[in-house]
Amino acid sequence: MKTLDGISLKEGFISGSNNLYNHYPEVDALNVFPVPDGDTGMNMNLTLTSGSKEIQNRNDKNISDIAKAFSRGLLMGARGNSGVITSQIFRGFAKGLEGLETVNALQLSNAFQKGVEVAYKAVMKPVEGTILTVIREASQALNEQVKESFSIEKCFEILIKEAHISLNHTPELLPVLKEVGVVDSGGFGLCYILEGILSGIKGNVIERKLATAVDNKQEETVEENVYQVNFILKSDIKNKKPVVDNRLIFHLKNRGLDDIELLHINDNDIQVKMRSKTPGLVLNFVQQYGEFLKVEVKNLSTKDDVAFVNKEEMLNNTPKEKYAIIAVSAGEGISNFFKELGVTQIVFGGQTMNPSTEDFVDAIKKCHAENIIILPNNSNIVLAASQACEVVGKDYNCQVVPTKTIPQGISSCVMFDSELSLEDNLSQMKEAMENVKSGSVTFAIRDSEIDGVKVKKDDFIGILDKKIVSSHRHQINTVMELLEKMVDDNSAVITLLIGKDCDSSLVEKVKNKISKLYPDVDLDIRQGLQPVYTFLIGVE
Repeated sequence: MKTLDGISLKEGFISGSNNLYNHYPEVDALNVFPVPDGDTGMNMNLTLTSGSKEIQNRNDKNISDIAKAFSRGLLMGARGNSGVITSQIFRGFAKGLEGLETVNALQLSNAFQKGVEVAYKAVMKPVEGTILTVIREASQALNEQVKESFSIEKCFEILIKEAHISLNHTPELLPVLKEVGVVDSGGFGLCYILEGILSGIKGNVIERKLATAVDNKQEETVEENVYQVNFILKSDIKNKKPVVDNRLIFHLKNRGLDDIELLHINDNDIQVKMRSKTPGLVLNFVQQYGEFLKVEVKNLSTKDDVAFVNKEEMLNNTPKEKYAIIAVSAGEGISNFFKELGVTQIVFGGQTMNPSTEDFVDAIKKCHAENIIILPNNSNIVLAASQACEVVGKDYNCQVVPTKTIPQGISSCVMFDSELSLEDNLSQMKEAMENVKSGSVTFAIRDSEIDGVKVKKDDFIGILDKKIVSSHRHQINTVMELLEKMVDDNSAVITLLIGKDCDSSLVEKVKNKISKLYPDVDLDIRQGLQPVYTFLIGVE
């Protein structure tokens, strides 16, 4: 075809999303570190899924409208650095198509060039040998070869061929890739997306394989016997379970059909609005957390409205706090620690599941404050948090303190002072963040050798500031060798966050050894209950 319209591009985008979905475990498997948290493929998959859902019911012939809608879906669903960069590539691509109904070969090439430009601007320190390199070199090669007479299919064939050439060259640009013997995972995922798009615009839309891992959310539609369930619950009652917002929401989602709206009316009363096919099971389950003050159940096949508290009205009539802090947490114990330190909203996520831009936007909108500070607490989440601040724009005064680990986030919280100005707080929190050494202990999922450290499958490995520095069969040896590289004469505090699968006898042994070896350093041990990592360690 000589020109591409919105209908064909929509089929291409959906096909590209599905092709990535079918192969994202292969992308995850390219994780450089031999640890059980490879998530590049999953992040890109969830990002693309969000984009394809945004356009699946649209039938715009105008290519600009489809590209813009797809970009919006990617933007809100973006997870991890790979997902955010992918969303920025197609954001620029959409800008390159702005105002056009159809595109020819030259216009298509220019749109990809615009995608490269926007993606590079979105990353503070672009690293070559990544997805950025692959899209840049492929787009540049297309730009140099394209002619007005080319078909759209030929453009994508050139783009895909050059993307693979660039991908195979990534180990020469990133030494760690060469050392481990893999290509860049983000670039690998991009190739699947482009191949799927080409198949789709040719009329052969790739379908999802049911055998691939289950998506993050189930899709449900309103049908008969679906109920709107609204209730106000009085919590903080003796012999009732304490309410932990995200845990309660997680369990309600298993009994509901879509997102749950939970609102704290005051210190003890919470309001919940949700849909469910089994309202009785919902209400029976919730009763273990408190007593109902009000319950309303409505069959959605009827036209009766359910009157309830309006969240916006309530917030508008309440004075804003000076500050709110949003922190990313990977475990219930860590979340409770952050709340003790004054964190207002917890966004659940971490290495194994990076929160999306939309997750941050939702958390921001729940904050009724003049100034909002976000602590991503993971290097792979900083971009999504920053992107969320851009999405909400001038409606909220949001700032990101770019914490890359949980210990950095904790130290930043300790330095927060509600009496100080925003500028002074940001300065103090960033300074505190930079004075923390962050370590972690997990297990290896394959044999590897990185930075001279030989790792055997099932070994326990110690990671210090994203470098593997220790590997042993016995976990206690790994912990102590890691600490040896973290603690120096200036160290004052060691914080140990214990993972949910960590044996209590091991914790006691570690505690005794630390107390003996480092008697002048304060030791703070807490149950973090984080997954994957048996220990998260901060040294200040």
